[in-house]
Amino acid sequence: MSYLLNLGAWNSVFAVPTELVDRHLKLAGSVQLKALLWLLRHGGENVGEDALSDALGVSKADVADAMLYWQECGLIVRNEDGGFAPPAPDARTSSAEPASPAPVSSPPAAVQTVQTAQAPSPQETTAHKPAAVLPTRPQKPDNAFVAQRIAESPEIAMLMQESQVILGRLINNGDSSTLLMMHDYLGLPTDVILMLLQYTVSIGKSNMRYIEKAAMNWADEEINTHEKAEEKIRRLSESSRAWGVVEQTLGIARRSPTKQETELASRWINEWRFSPDMIREAYERCVNQTGKLSLRYMNKILERWQREGILSLDQARREQEQKAAARQEQEENRISYDIDSFERSGAFDSFTS
Repeated sequence: MSYLLNLGAWNSVFAVPTELVDRHLKLAGSVQLKALLWLLRHGGENVGEDALSDALGVSKADVADAMLYWQECGLIVRNEDGGFAPPAPDARTSSAEPASPAPVSSPPAAVQTVQTAQAPSPQETTAHKPAAVLPTRPQKPDNAFVAQRIAESPEIAMLMQESQVILGRLINNGDSSTLLMMHDYLGLPTDVILMLLQYTVSIGKSNMRYIEKAAMNWADEEINTHEKAEEKIRRLSESSRAWGVVEQTLGIARRSPTKQETELASRWINEWRFSPDMIREAYERCVNQTGKLSLRYMNKILERWQREGILSLDQARREQEQKAAARQEQEENRISYDIDSFERSGAFDSFTS
């Protein structure tokens, strides 16, 4: 006779790091906890954002934000195939030398990196170790530091509250971290960040990944005052309207234009002041010559018209008729010249009686 201990659900278990409970149970959001538990349950598998999104019933953007939190904490790494997995054993702290717990509130990783690079220890100087290098992508602060900044700064607290009003939803931990990174790391003032949020919502792009990318572009362009932000939004709005005119005139299916398409449309409409009729005329000539739509070819036509002062549809068609008449006259002169040359050659002499 044999005996079997029936453990029920306990027959199949997986390990959970104690750090998850000790440090992150209060800080991590629901999506972050679900994502990590699901990943631990499928240990050894190459788990990507698509699989996590389907399993948790959330968007890929939320999955990316959740996994970014665990990557910054060091509990998860991203492999070469784009999947997620726990870090390799040699990358973890040895069990013989347990790591000391991190303080509840710590500055962003990017700030810590700067401090290390500015004040190297004597041991590092002796060993001639290379200086720490800032990552190309800003490091987002952890949830504890975000909470500390909100508690200490009424301005940051107001930024988080107003952002929720503008976005029309509750912001999660990843959103709060991104907003604080935009303020503290990129150096964008609170009013500029709120203006950026209002603009992205107005064009239907309130995804935090898009907002973060736009904020980095604004920081690179030094859009750091209310006046500069207003001017930037005005230019963006004009470019968007210009593309809408081109899109409607040429019958292009609604889509997000490329940077080059936006620049060309803005040049034709806002800078050169061409009417939709002139753009349509350039389009028809482009298709007649090339058999397809080519914005670059159209740009050459419109550039020549702008240079030669051809600004109306009547002028463009009159010029076309004049060129056609000149070509016809040139062709007739060429044929006449060929006949005269043929006669002078004596080729007709053999036909005379």
